[in-house]
Amino acid sequence: MTFANPESLADSAQLSAVTTSRCDSLPKRRSPAARTVHDSLSIPQGIATLVTVDNLRDCPAWRAAFRNRCKDHRFYELISNTLNEGFEYRFIVLEDDERVVRAVQPLFFVQQNLSEGVGGAVRFAIDRIRRKFPRFLTIKTLMVGCTAGAGHLGACRAEDAEWVAAALHSCLKDFARAAGARLVVLKDFPSQYRTSLRSFSANGYTRIASMPMTQLSLHHGDFEEYLQSLGSATRKNLRRKFRATAKRAPITCEVLNDVTPVIDEIYPLYLAVHERSKLHFEKLTPEYLCGLGREMPERAHFFVWRQEGRAIAFSLCLVHDGVIYDDYLGLDYRVAFDLHLYFYTLRDIITWALAHGLHSYCSSPLNYDPKLHLGCDLVPLDLYVTHTSALLNPILRRALRYLQPTKYDSVLQLFRNAHEL
Repeated sequence: MTFANPESLADSAQLSAVTTSRCDSLPKRRSPAARTVHDSLSIPQGIATLVTVDNLRDCPAWRAAFRNRCKDHRFYELISNTLNEGFEYRFIVLEDDERVVRAVQPLFFVQQNLSEGVGGAVRFAIDRIRRKFPRFLTIKTLMVGCTAGAGHLGACRAEDAEWVAAALHSCLKDFARAAGARLVVLKDFPSQYRTSLRSFSANGYTRIASMPMTQLSLHHGDFEEYLQSLGSATRKNLRRKFRATAKRAPITCEVLNDVTPVIDEIYPLYLAVHERSKLHFEKLTPEYLCGLGREMPERAHFFVWRQEGRAIAFSLCLVHDGVIYDDYLGLDYRVAFDLHLYFYTLRDIITWALAHGLHSYCSSPLNYDPKLHLGCDLVPLDLYVTHTSALLNPILRRALRYLQPTKYDSVLQLFRNAHEL
């Protein structure tokens, strides 16, 4: 195994904390009768304005809102321009009564399939209905959060989180109705927001578990020490896989910050994995992958594995604040199983992370069985859901018990912190 050209992990972006600012390019407020999806509306805490990303170019608060997150304002601007198939991106600027911008909250509109991830008898019944009504349980939805990752509140100051949550609660349904959306969803918010978002779960929104991420503590000296921490059966199985792979033609790994020169090689690998997945939401584009390296070079790390010169696997990782986020994997399925590439690539990423002093490895949802045996813990993510109709919302609340995706993955309950879901 060889690693070529790993870049520095230092975050060179110096983003200043802006807590009192105005966004001068915001649309002017109109009367309620003239309100459109782009207009402002009064809320008990101040003013909420729905804008496009172009309105935020000269807004200092926008750069402050996610400055401490791995996916900062640059990331949201990138996905707005490159992951827009099926998504209509907007941002809510929240100002208090003194016209100070307290938050900028990303959201998007999407035609959401509510049965995504549902299995068993419920899936069978839904499929039968869809033979006659193809759009059954597909509803235009206003989603708060990120199309390609976990959601976060866009507060300019951490202490404003509850203020921001209350302000969002007071305006989201109005914006949804104006746009013709019937559902409002806070998508994939980490469980640490449950206190801040209690204004939602206690007032009309149903909180259900989304498919969680997983996390592994990297407190080991090297990969061999990590192996020793696993159960004997898992340890023997991994070593057997690695020995089998070692008998094949050598595999090399390089770590890149910009994959533009190799995008034609790695993008088909991503598509191969995406198309095999049972759950789909976002679909990456070549423009996104290339743009990520240009816009966030200090955080984007692309691992590319080659055998006899041919790319056979790649992984998109983001590094921030001592954590490596393993977001997307691409595999050549002509050799993936014979070479045990899932485990081989994971070994290389963990080895690299340990060598660079990182303390945690975090991976995206799904594929829970190997993660269970590899010693990972769950990172719970929540969905907050409501219908814009007060009459239909109680019906939706009962239906969500059968539509929440975690209900149909039995492996999740085997994790030691499954109770946190």
